[in-house]
Amino acid sequence: MNNYKKYRDNDLIAVIATSKEPQKSMAFSELYDRYSSKIYLYCRKVFGDGGFAEDIFQETFIQLLKSIENNVNINSVKAYLLITARNLSLNFKRQNRVEMVEYNDLIHLFNDRTYEMKEITQLVDSALELLSEDQKEAFILQVYNGLSYAEIASITDVPLTTVRNRVVRAKYRLREILTPIFEENNKG
Repeated sequence: MNNYKKYRDNDLIAVIATSKEPQKSMAFSELYDRYSSKIYLYCRKVFGDGGFAEDIFQETFIQLLKSIENNVNINSVKAYLLITARNLSLNFKRQNRVEMVEYNDLIHLFNDRTYEMKEITQLVDSALELLSEDQKEAFILQVYNGLSYAEIASITDVPLTTVRNRVVRAKYRLREILTPIFEENNKG
């Protein structure tokens, strides 16, 4: 059997497009293994809720497979997946109007004074919900997906300066939201 870990993304796409089972499944599994954690993290950070995130995550990879089977030119699998996840997320939010967390609800989430990593992660996730969609998306793509401003600009189709402003404003807003909570918890 082939060791698909050594294949480049474009070679895997060619195997998926031209081969039969089990090679096709094995090549797709390799692409999935390479990118699933980053795409799931993106979806999870956008939605917070595992159910919505899981649906968008799965649909993203289904779209990748369909595009490969339909001979769509995919230059960068990572960019394709992030753009697809982003578009599916935006469409889902537009159609379902996901509710935002109120600031006062955020404060009540952490009345107990423990600082376990899970609680801090929940606090940051809740604070992310208070950002504008543009700021939240830019922040998630930079911090959680490790993308440069240029890569984010390419994915979101906005100027580099706009991306930079969104990330800076997101970080400022998160600091503004989280600092009082941490200061209050440190008093006790």
